[in-house]
Amino acid sequence: MKIAVDTNILVRTILQDDIHQAKLANDLLLQASLIFISLPCLCELVWVLRSWANFSDEKIALILQKLLKIPNVEVNRVAAQNGIKMLQKGGDFADAIMEYEGNILGADVFYSFDKKAIKLLQDQAKSVQLLR
Repeated sequence: MKIAVDTNILVRTILQDDIHQAKLANDLLLQASLIFISLPCLCELVWVLRSWANFSDEKIALILQKLLKIPNVEVNRVAAQNGIKMLQKGGDFADAIMEYEGNILGADVFYSFDKKAIKLLQDQAKSVQLLR
């Protein structure tokens, strides 16, 4: 069975904070031949682990790296790796995803009011501009 998952499935599996839902989520993932994880799902996952579970960026990066190594997980790995790089530098996963997708879709420049995001993306030689 090929499945796509909502963020809450991954959250229950990672946190194991609701015994019943965690078991259902674990069983579902173990039965799946392929698990499709969207980029918005990963962005939400990072947000939940950061803001609700109070995980450090380092711990979140490790979780995401492990997730990307699972053979039956299908995800845009290049985009996710860009997000992980941002996390490891203290930035926001979603900012890296937005810049990456904009670039793939044909954008010449990624704009933001977020000074930190722009600085971190510039450090990676990305075409970005701070809007002032």
